[in-house]
Amino acid sequence: MGTNTHRISSVETRDGWIYLYDESGRKYKTLSASSVGEVQGYSSTFMVSIKDRWLYLYDAEGKKYHTMSSSTTGEVIGVAGDTFTTRNGGWIYTWDRNGKKINTRSAR
Repeated sequence: MGTNTHRISSVETRDGWIYLYDESGRKYKTLSASSVGEVQGYSSTFMVSIKDRWLYLYDAEGKKYHTMSSSTTGEVIGVAGDTFTTRNGGWIYTWDRNGKKINTRSAR
């Protein structure tokens, strides 16, 4: 990690803004909620949001780096470490932080 790389400790949405906080509790990035959409979850290295049926992946610096269709991915049910999990119909998918599907299992 470079010296300018942050790690997300907390994400707060307030008054139309999304604030990213680091491990020391210092706010280091402010994003417009109207651009980002609704935050679905985050880990220390990335954040997942949804807006207008699109899933967006943001790095810890608050830069959007990947877009996915929510009709393909389904509903986000968890974000942890370097992965996130979605449910679409009768299936649960695990994705890596780059949006690559790494596992599929039945939701039943």
